[in-house]
Amino acid sequence: MNVLQKAAACCVKTIPRNVLLRHSSHFVYQPDAKPPVEGPTQKMNMFQAINQAMDIALEQNESALVFGEDVAFGGVFRCSMGLQKKYGKSRVFNTPLCEQGIAGFAIGVANTGAKAIAEMQFADYIFPAFDQIVNEAAKYRYRSGNLYDCGSLTFRAPCGAVGHGACYHSQSPEAYFAHTPGLKVVVPRGPNKAKGLLLACVKDNDPCIVFEPKTLYRAAVEEVPVAAFESPIGKADVLRTGTDITLIGWGTQIHVLQEVAGMAKQQFDVSCEVIDLVSILPWDKETICNSVKKTGRALIAHEAPLTNGFGAELAATIQEECFLHLESPVLRVTGWDTPFPHVFEPFYIPDKHRCLAGIRKLIDY
Repeated sequence: MNVLQKAAACCVKTIPRNVLLRHSSHFVYQPDAKPPVEGPTQKMNMFQAINQAMDIALEQNESALVFGEDVAFGGVFRCSMGLQKKYGKSRVFNTPLCEQGIAGFAIGVANTGAKAIAEMQFADYIFPAFDQIVNEAAKYRYRSGNLYDCGSLTFRAPCGAVGHGACYHSQSPEAYFAHTPGLKVVVPRGPNKAKGLLLACVKDNDPCIVFEPKTLYRAAVEEVPVAAFESPIGKADVLRTGTDITLIGWGTQIHVLQEVAGMAKQQFDVSCEVIDLVSILPWDKETICNSVKKTGRALIAHEAPLTNGFGAELAATIQEECFLHLESPVLRVTGWDTPFPHVFEPFYIPDKHRCLAGIRKLIDY
């Protein structure tokens, strides 16, 4: 045995079997308790559910197109895998590396009545297309006096922390687009929501953006109905009922909050109501406000930076609508007002420890 082999053997021997090692994921995935509709189901991860949704859209609509950077071979996250082989190069195809061009082409296609499903390879790179989406797609119906619209246009964009993405592959830009009348913006928490929301967006009368938390593509696994179904846009989901505090999040963060709710009950005997906002624009004001009026406290958590994150809109509305019911100020637990870091990602994200500390702060107020 040489020196390197001896060193490796020593290292292996010094790690006890019962020691917990750190993993890149900052959350424990919580699958939905039951499928959203009755019927046969299939075990899928999130990218498989998205693939099936696009398959259904292409099958049901002869005009439907899927396009974007590298989608022909399946895309970097494999969401469009096998679709070009099944539907041909004229319906599933690659585009140049030009997000503005992708969006502009998508708008033109949608205005002819075709179902356009355009992929932005990463949400971080959607900004070159910002003008096309915000000033063209969102306003087409209004400025044409309802003669034309982009109602058959859906953008897909992988977003959020992934453990190693750093500043150009980890951002959550939903708040930028939530300030734009004419758009709809949704964020799925897992395979069932991803499939249902994508199919709902494809059929919607307004242009839609689906921000897909990329860390969930493989980590999220559920029993998903094989048949087509739609999840309502603009409707939040109450995942856990409680009486003491309302926890609000979306995407990956909702799994952090579900774990935190269990920790709060065990450590503080605090009953948490957990709500997945699901839809950023429009958002479910009624469900949120009814919950906060019942619990008297609200904690909002998201990965995007604090300042002008979408949590600020929720907090302002809760303050306006629920002021006389509040037992403490509305608290936001978010990413910091810095570029998204690489090696310091664990300190940036609003993990369970920061969220649990926030709950304690609200209860002790």
